[in-house]
Amino acid sequence: MTEIWVADAPNGMLSPSDRALAYGDGLFATMLSSGGAIQFLDIHLRRLHDGAARLGFSWTAGEALRSHLVQLAIQHPAHCIKLLLSRGSGGRGYQPPTSPQPVLLISIHPLPSHYQQWQQQGIKLVRTQVQLGHQPLLAGIKHLNRLEQVLIKTTIPSGVEDVWVQDCDGQVIESSIGNLFFISGERVMTPALSYCGVAGVMRQQIMEQLLDMGLNVTATAVSPQLMFSANHILMSNSLLGAVAVTGVDNMDYQPWPRLPELCHKLS
Repeated sequence: MTEIWVADAPNGMLSPSDRALAYGDGLFATMLSSGGAIQFLDIHLRRLHDGAARLGFSWTAGEALRSHLVQLAIQHPAHCIKLLLSRGSGGRGYQPPTSPQPVLLISIHPLPSHYQQWQQQGIKLVRTQVQLGHQPLLAGIKHLNRLEQVLIKTTIPSGVEDVWVQDCDGQVIESSIGNLFFISGERVMTPALSYCGVAGVMRQQIMEQLLDMGLNVTATAVSPQLMFSANHILMSNSLLGAVAVTGVDNMDYQPWPRLPELCHKLS
């Protein structure tokens, strides 16, 4: 059963007028507990702080929250710890309150059972017909309005592991659950996320580690033609780490030989 904590809300209850429920007005982070700690905790909390600032409200993780998260990581090793940050309650209508009182929800979830198989064997992707719209004011942040991803999930055929997603200009952006990397020789490209998509915490860590491994890493526009011309493809998120993409539509790809080295550096 999922365990849920509600912080900073009256009586520890989420109000029906909460803006996360009404408008998706908030953010979330999906974090991995491993070895009695939360992987990249400071970076996840900083991203929530920065995302709140982009949405126009203030939130900072206090020491009490950090201590609570540390205890949860000890109590729930190898789990997903999800933080959901709402702007808080507000009246009817889109206009946000002038002095919002943010509310934080913490939930604990088992890791998806198939993730270990994906890490060992890689995954295959097919294209979805659902495209991401452009909104540069929200691009990159992990906001709560995920209806595009909900629609994308409904298009995944039975027996297919995941899909690759384009924007409304036809550029490759991400998969339904993670970021993508395209490797050709010593060059690595990952889609630029200036107009849509989620800039995952693991994406940033991988870019830094690839640079440390001596590769040339670029965030740029990636067309389907550029994707199909890559020698190797990786997908990442905070729970999976980095995994090999072994097939895209009708194309097969070999795992990148240096993937074990990258995974070791990320652990």
